[in-house]
Amino acid sequence: MINYNEQNNIAVLKINVDSRPMNVITKEFLEALKLQWSQFEQNSKLKGLIITSDRPEFMAGADLEMIRHITDPLECFNLALDLQNLLRQIEKSKRPVVAAINGTALGGGFEITLACHQRIALNHPKIQLGLPEVKLGLLPGGGGTQRLPRLIGIEKSLPLLLEGRSLNPSKALEAGLIHQLANSKEELLKLATEYILQNPEASAPWDKKGYRLPGGDVQTPVGYRMFPGAMAKVTETTWHNYPAPMKILSVVYEGLQVTLEQGMEIEARAFAELVTSEVTKSMINTLFYSMNECNKGVSRPQNIPEQKVNKVGILGAGMMGRGIAYSSAMNGIEVVLKDISLEAAQAGKEYSVKLVSNLVEKGKLSSQEAEIILSRITPTADPQMMKGCDLVIEAVIEDRNLKARVTKESEDVMPKTAIYASNTSTLPITGLAEASQRPQQFIGLHFFSPVDKMPLVEIIMGEKTGDHALALCMDYVRKIKKTPIVVNDGRGFYTSRVFTTYVIEGINMLTEGIEPQLIESAGKMAGMPVGPLSVSDEVSLDLIYHILKQTEADLGADSIDQATYKVVTDFTQNLKRLGRKTGAGFYDYPENQKKRLSPILSEKFPTKEHGFSREALSLRLLTIQALETYKCLEEKIIREERDADVGSILGWGFPPYTGGTLSYIHQRGVEQFVKDCQSLEKLYGKRFKTPASLKNFGSK
Repeated sequence: MINYNEQNNIAVLKINVDSRPMNVITKEFLEALKLQWSQFEQNSKLKGLIITSDRPEFMAGADLEMIRHITDPLECFNLALDLQNLLRQIEKSKRPVVAAINGTALGGGFEITLACHQRIALNHPKIQLGLPEVKLGLLPGGGGTQRLPRLIGIEKSLPLLLEGRSLNPSKALEAGLIHQLANSKEELLKLATEYILQNPEASAPWDKKGYRLPGGDVQTPVGYRMFPGAMAKVTETTWHNYPAPMKILSVVYEGLQVTLEQGMEIEARAFAELVTSEVTKSMINTLFYSMNECNKGVSRPQNIPEQKVNKVGILGAGMMGRGIAYSSAMNGIEVVLKDISLEAAQAGKEYSVKLVSNLVEKGKLSSQEAEIILSRITPTADPQMMKGCDLVIEAVIEDRNLKARVTKESEDVMPKTAIYASNTSTLPITGLAEASQRPQQFIGLHFFSPVDKMPLVEIIMGEKTGDHALALCMDYVRKIKKTPIVVNDGRGFYTSRVFTTYVIEGINMLTEGIEPQLIESAGKMAGMPVGPLSVSDEVSLDLIYHILKQTEADLGADSIDQATYKVVTDFTQNLKRLGRKTGAGFYDYPENQKKRLSPILSEKFPTKEHGFSREALSLRLLTIQALETYKCLEEKIIREERDADVGSILGWGFPPYTGGTLSYIHQRGVEQFVKDCQSLEKLYGKRFKTPASLKNFGSK
């Protein structure tokens, strides 16, 4: 747990929480630290203490496995106080205590270093230092909300606390979070030793007589300016869906006006409230546990050895194909980028040239590294170039005949062991695989736009797709640093099918005479990144039109929402308003000005008296998505609840505070969620009808 030794009258404490994959704060660790601190305190011959780690990381923070199972606020409050009291003892020691930070120190791990008199970090760009608790619905519980502002001031600390931003060591030094940098582990311990020998007595800045908060106290002009502005910003960005940011503001505001000990008690109470809240538990379960499971490839067939993708062929150099090419080349994979002409393929490569050039300008890549990356992309119009590819990804337009043609063309030259994947966003994989000579090697790889920024890839298993195809695609997705989820086949699969309900519901609200701005506000205040009308413009109204038209042709008029179909038909076929890409959709896009809802909406959809609050509309928008997700689960499109939650947050921005679409049902309560659906069904019809099995969702 902790290796402790004494050399040259200096104690060295090395953290090694060997019961966990990495160093985290557990109850056992706290007891061990207390014991070793007591041993140091009792030895008056020792000149000081160095705290470092025996592992690559310094400490990753509190053990979330411990936190997620705490249900009693008092238990959590006492646990936080226990850590705070121990760190305060360390801080008040008259002998110097130095944090020799040899690796990443986050959350509670960084709070330990804040209680030390000197912080020296190994200068490595991959090391991260900071307090990211807010990203999981928490706030620092070991004194971080109190020490950080006292160290660097209100103005510098609030963005770090409210955004959960972490810094590499050189940036942390600039920000005042640490005191020194070391270029090697040997120098790290050398500098720590020198500090102890040169500073026989030490104390924290706030324990010295005459200490003043850097930049000004709460009740000064800086405080009067910072806190109202920060509250407005938090309200604008969270709509009070996330309690942690406002708690952080409150704790910092109150805590800086009392003693450090009193401030930490305020922090501990707020920490306990958050830990035991449903929002925090949902966020931890999905954003940490489920996300990690997906990133580790938990759905990958375990009986198949790792599959290396050295060369990938991409059919179509449009928006999606060029993004896939860039993501592949950036991660060491050779790419053949094919289009109907060499000029079109070269234009696709130019996308990577632009992105790589931007990285060079920002100093994130050297010119030599950029050349190597770009040399991996070979534009072509020749289908013979698919020879030697381990994986071929089709990214042409949503046309079955075209997809069938390029499938046959590629399979004629691909290696017999290669996997063929379609990037279709809606067309069933099983149907597309009918054009394949080897359907067991045919799979869906659904990327999201823009590919270079979006972290999710939805892997779709056709009826005949084999485990080898899944294993290779999982290995490829992880190699290009994306998060994979695995779903079964069906029209729209999971993400497109559920995301579409958000768009359709927003357009239905428009046809009902609800004010367009209220519709957009309801979406954003529910926690969605943008309103449903705005996102319709972004994905393009003509794409929605073609999807609905194809679905109606395949499955009949009852298979689509006719009100939405009528609206998008009018906008695309008659008004020629296709969305942002043409500068006109539900919004107008004046040159060099902010977009604005078009006046044409009031002409087409006059506002009517409806009596619905913003909260009711927000509930409706979240409910339809969660209900459709449950239907996907019942139909076995979704294989694991984990994939549904992660996919909804990463794929189209379902609010993270809910934990994802299925976790939202649990958070709302199954009984209450069914009542929500029943009320909405009475108002809007069968699309809100709940499957009979829903009432038993989650019961074992």
